[in-house]
Amino acid sequence: MTLSHAPVHKPQAQSDWWKGAVIYQVYPRSFQDTTGDGYGDLAGVTKRLPYIASLGVDAIWLSPFFTSPMADMGYDVSDYCNVDPLFGTLADFDALMAEAHRLGLKVIIDQVISHTSDQHPWFVDSRASRTNSKADWYVWANPKPDGTAPTNWLSVFGGPAWEWDGVRKQYYMHSFLASQPDLNFHNPEVQDALLETVRFWLDRGVDGFRLDTVNHYFHDKLLRDNPPLFDEESFGLDASDVNPYGMQDHLYDKTRPENIEFLKRFRALLDEYEGRATVGEVGDGARSLKTVAAYTSGNDKLNMCYTFDLLGPDFTAKHIRGSVETFGKVVTDGWVCWAFSNHDVVRHLSRFSEGAEEQTRVAKLAICVLASLRGSICLYQGEELGLTEAELAFADLRDPYGIRFWPAFKGRDGCRTPMVWETGKQNSGFSTAEKPWLPVPYAHAMHAADAQERRPDSILNHYRAVLSFRKSHGALRDGDMTFLKTNLDVLAFTRHKGEHTLLFVFNLTRKRVEFPVPKGMSVTTILPMPGFEPLFDGGTVKLEGLDVFCGIVA
Repeated sequence: MTLSHAPVHKPQAQSDWWKGAVIYQVYPRSFQDTTGDGYGDLAGVTKRLPYIASLGVDAIWLSPFFTSPMADMGYDVSDYCNVDPLFGTLADFDALMAEAHRLGLKVIIDQVISHTSDQHPWFVDSRASRTNSKADWYVWANPKPDGTAPTNWLSVFGGPAWEWDGVRKQYYMHSFLASQPDLNFHNPEVQDALLETVRFWLDRGVDGFRLDTVNHYFHDKLLRDNPPLFDEESFGLDASDVNPYGMQDHLYDKTRPENIEFLKRFRALLDEYEGRATVGEVGDGARSLKTVAAYTSGNDKLNMCYTFDLLGPDFTAKHIRGSVETFGKVVTDGWVCWAFSNHDVVRHLSRFSEGAEEQTRVAKLAICVLASLRGSICLYQGEELGLTEAELAFADLRDPYGIRFWPAFKGRDGCRTPMVWETGKQNSGFSTAEKPWLPVPYAHAMHAADAQERRPDSILNHYRAVLSFRKSHGALRDGDMTFLKTNLDVLAFTRHKGEHTLLFVFNLTRKRVEFPVPKGMSVTTILPMPGFEPLFDGGTVKLEGLDVFCGIVA
């Protein structure tokens, strides 16, 4: 690992650019292949940056591209300061940065520091003996007298969170795969080394970091067992119901109080640079929002976090209102990043639609909802094309999580299939390889970007119109949000900033509904959201199923 700190790009100004920003997540291995090996690469991302910019987003988030044996698709890092040859070179990354900034796009990279690959030099040294300089850089513990693991902690990916090592004659902790050992953040040297790798990318001009599993950094030094989870409403929040990980109350293997001080150190480093931001991934069951509040309060830790609240199957007014209101009550001075999809969950069009015939309308309505919420928003590549979850054969799976729990849980490959760029081209223009790393579903090929470019009413052009709509109203970027009292099954709220107030009414049901504008509120201008034309008659909003109304109110 080489650490060089020669700045490559001058940081861009506007320190609060992230607040209300629209972030587009790129999964590099599935975005664009330029070498014909069946895997997307950084040069491919650079090639498609004009397309991303045309959507009207503010930033891109790059999933990991660091040197890795790829046991978990790059989330097992063996060198934090280099690019894996699968994706290209550091020069390719610098070219990507330069082109992104030329197009006015910020670049956020995925920083995976709760664990490393077991092939990282740090771990190779650590497991060599109990006395070497890296001996305490990972979480090692002696077995119980009967030889079993030190605690009852479980891995997110199945089985115990402990792996026996015959050289040290100790167990090491791994919250994910056995080939992903957890770092020991209680050791200040570990923190220092990790922050130096962060500085490396700051000096190369990156605008921010998405912090993977940000509440997994510290473990309980006393190695206390997790108690069982008795709250039935919390089942399935941390893992699918096929995974016993969800049966524990994870008090001791993650979300430890010591993390607060480390996040302050992380923020202090970023504050040495202009206009840099962080977004943390928090998965903490029923406590997620409290954890987000702790990590984002005080303007001295993370800039924002996202949770899994809107990444489930529930696309209802009650659920969305409940999630947003609860966030506002619990996280009083923090900021949230909302998303319906990412690289870890079933694509939301498959989760939210009740049949193929309504998928286009659901896709268009969902982005309208997301774009109107208070917070920043994150889009996942392909959702702007209306891609659904891919159905893959077991032989095609690459996700170790999915392979482990097949067939009850199909894993994450279904949302990671390649982007579809060109109609009629091999692999829809993603790659010239005979067989890419994941297949391109025929159903996806029908949604290729070039075909949608030519249709004004396509989902792709709808996304552009909605994001333009969001950008044209300052109230949607960082204005206040107030839900309206109603007995109807609708999502009704205002967004307000200065003298500007917008009224939104979403009907997420399949039935017609009439919504009377509340007394004391007057709609002065009907402001149709792109793609929707509800009726407004005598102070009553008339909505079809899966419909939205927007108007300026006084």
